[in-house]
Amino acid sequence: MAIRWPFPIPKLELWHVRAKPLTRWEDNRMFFPFLLFYCVFSFPSTASANGKIDESKMEYIDNGVIKLGVNLALGGSITYIADSKIGKNVVNNWDWGRQVQMSFFAHPLPYVEKEQKPKKHWEHIGWNPIQAGDDYGNGSKVVEFKKKETSLYVKCIPMQWPLNNIPGECTYECWIELKDNTIQVRARLNNARSDTKKYIGRHQELPALYSNGEYYRLLTYRGVRPFTDDKVNRIFKKTGGGFPWDYWLATENWAALVNEKDWGLGIYKPDNYLFIGGFAGKEGRGGTHDSPTGYIAPLHTEILDHNITYDYSYALILGRLSDIRRYAVERGRNRGLPDWRFEKDRQNWHYQAADDKGTDEGWPINGFIQLDLGKQGMAAISPPRLWKAESAPMLHINAAFKTKQNRSQIAWMKYETDRPNPSFSAENSIGFDVVGDGEFRTYAIDLTSAESYTGMLSYLMFKPIMQPEKDGWVKIKRIWFSKEFVKKKN
Repeated sequence: MAIRWPFPIPKLELWHVRAKPLTRWEDNRMFFPFLLFYCVFSFPSTASANGKIDESKMEYIDNGVIKLGVNLALGGSITYIADSKIGKNVVNNWDWGRQVQMSFFAHPLPYVEKEQKPKKHWEHIGWNPIQAGDDYGNGSKVVEFKKKETSLYVKCIPMQWPLNNIPGECTYECWIELKDNTIQVRARLNNARSDTKKYIGRHQELPALYSNGEYYRLLTYRGVRPFTDDKVNRIFKKTGGGFPWDYWLATENWAALVNEKDWGLGIYKPDNYLFIGGFAGKEGRGGTHDSPTGYIAPLHTEILDHNITYDYSYALILGRLSDIRRYAVERGRNRGLPDWRFEKDRQNWHYQAADDKGTDEGWPINGFIQLDLGKQGMAAISPPRLWKAESAPMLHINAAFKTKQNRSQIAWMKYETDRPNPSFSAENSIGFDVVGDGEFRTYAIDLTSAESYTGMLSYLMFKPIMQPEKDGWVKIKRIWFSKEFVKKKN
């Protein structure tokens, strides 16, 4: 699904924007990942507009607090959420790129299939199957559907957003259940691409959520004192044109779009810190088929292998802002220090290397991730987390190195509320010795030996070796913090 500025401006033009993660190799041999915004003019979505929802294809569940509806002509995407007693839909359905729905991104750019090329303004989107349908108004096909009184299951073949009537080589599954004032969702991508090339990771919407114009106030918490009842933060609508959405680290893992009375729809995604969102159009106005919209998406940078099975879960909370935040706080306040175990997946880590070669050995993940150290500048980047240096003085890495070199490096990024994307420097790093015999060992690194390791931190980078080495590799089972030194192997 496209991250778009979704309302018309003079001459029926829209600004369409997409963020692409890039890397830069510096003289100090540290990586500085950043986001480059691509902005191009285009015309409104072919599917837009005033495309009314076919009520005959709607399926509803209702627990007496929330009424939820999915449309079976649009891949079973969530097109309706309302208070059961009031019946006013909060979900925007301007085109088939809105709704509350699954959406994934991968290379190549542009994505071409069956000799069909995307329009110029969609070349930057790449491989992008979305749950509802495509830019031409073709809905995604539901292949399985089950419904109980307060729960449902849907499986669909999503459509490639920028192409005309091209199904994705994958299926999407969603399990939806109503519990009190929440919607509990499990989602799954079953990939089956014929293109088996290894591509670098891209940002993924997990999920994409679009609200109506009445719910224009975007609230979240992005401070350094989470779960302490600290003041919430508002992400204000951008003015002056350009890219309409903001990125931030939601340090309590939630965000909400609410009306003037602080009532609306929130999303909570456990252990997900990077969010994108904002508002486009006339604030406070517009219904489900109108252009003004609010947008929220929790993000992870993920590699989507041609054969990957990718699962995630989230909760939607309908109600007052205080209810939404309370739900997140109750579930996140006892979270421990970061501990990434690469047993069955990548734990939301991704990689940076020169020439877009930031990949690993591929899917499935069976007990460890393996990196090719022959690639120039290979490094592993953690997902964002918030941790206090004083509470996490020790870092442990359980890994096996096959290399003639004997030094590795760890770097960290200090948390800054206005810099949600990772950036690393030599002064915020520390080296440590490794053994290159291919045997698993646990390396314990005293981070307090670095003067700069202080305060609140948000990202970690692991650079296995200093120079590329043909036939070299590293296998990583686990990376974690602790409050004390641990000598034993793990």
